[in-house]
Amino acid sequence: MPEIFHSITLISERCKGCTNCIKRCPTEAIRVRKGKAKILSQRCIDCGECVRVCPYHAKQAICDSLDVINNFKYTVALPDPTLYAQFHNLDDIDIVLNGLLEIGFDDVFEVAAAAEIVSGATRKILNDGNQKLPIISTACPAVVRLIRVRFPGLLKNLLKIKAPMYIAAELARKIAIEKTGLKSEDIGIIFISPCAAKNTAVRNPLGVSTCEVDNVVAIKDIYPKLLHAMEKVNKGPLKEISTTGRIGISWAVSGGESGGALVDDYLAADGFENVIEVLESLEDGKITGVSFVELSACSSGCVGGVLTVENPYVARSRTKYLRKYLPVAPNHIDEVQFKDLGWNEEIQYDPVLALSNDFNEALKKMSEIDSIASGFPGLDRGACGAPSCRALAEDIVRGEASKENCVFLLRKQ
Repeated sequence: MPEIFHSITLISERCKGCTNCIKRCPTEAIRVRKGKAKILSQRCIDCGECVRVCPYHAKQAICDSLDVINNFKYTVALPDPTLYAQFHNLDDIDIVLNGLLEIGFDDVFEVAAAAEIVSGATRKILNDGNQKLPIISTACPAVVRLIRVRFPGLLKNLLKIKAPMYIAAELARKIAIEKTGLKSEDIGIIFISPCAAKNTAVRNPLGVSTCEVDNVVAIKDIYPKLLHAMEKVNKGPLKEISTTGRIGISWAVSGGESGGALVDDYLAADGFENVIEVLESLEDGKITGVSFVELSACSSGCVGGVLTVENPYVARSRTKYLRKYLPVAPNHIDEVQFKDLGWNEEIQYDPVLALSNDFNEALKKMSEIDSIASGFPGLDRGACGAPSCRALAEDIVRGEASKENCVFLLRKQ
């Protein structure tokens, strides 16, 4: 099986085997064996929940260093709209964008601008009525990967439009080539990310065959240098760079994308517990009368990403303040051919959670799991190294654990 790129990495020597991570992982991709956590690569969706809850910083989200700008003759920064909400007392987005130029970038293209284009495309798809409802947003790559491995029946509901990051990178490269006359390989497109999942989405894109982003730098890594640069540029005249409005900026928070779709019958949920509850209800047909569903893995939306520096609720409030006096949406779908915004690859079900490719064999194993799990206490405390009694039973059936891993049964024996 080919090696899978992951933005989440485990520093084994820091791990104390506390089991906090296994209880939070939405795909049960972590086990604790012999006092150390182990990430099951095939199951991991790089959501970053384990990074968020690990008290020993044994899980880390890896990104590129800002030094990557030295690898190209010309570099373009792609700031996620989340970046703007990280700074105190900011009243002009152009201060951030000029700061990016000050720290070494040659140009800036806002992902928020591409988000407004996606909002226009979403409105068109909803009005055309040619896709199965409710349409599920594909802006959060962690949610898309979760659906791909755990809710395959909902794949047909996914919005078949490229995520704003992909579109922004394509437009930024095209503009840079026209402006400079340089070859494509001499131009570096650098995305400034709030989360690990978007770094993985660059290396292993879904819905598109290639991604024009060359490198990904974390907001938390660029923040100190950018803050100093902003203080410097704020003392002089600013270049007017920003081209985005309320809709684009609002994508940073939960509900922002739905607002840009201009629909009343929408549902927006954030945080993995809520996301999974919504997906289960959609799968069971319990949610009706909704045309658009926006799901964010992180609390409050992208402002809650593990690569940000500000409290997500504070950042959410700042986003509302920043968009207050902006135009609605200066970027429109007319500027880009609609056909160029769609996927060029279908997202396929990834059966990493399946017990077997053979239906009868899978039924047999499921019966074995039920039988084994019924003999466990059902406390789901994680002391066995698995997130639940049923997960331990599944590990036993797969030959990856034994009943002796259950400390309650071991003590009883």
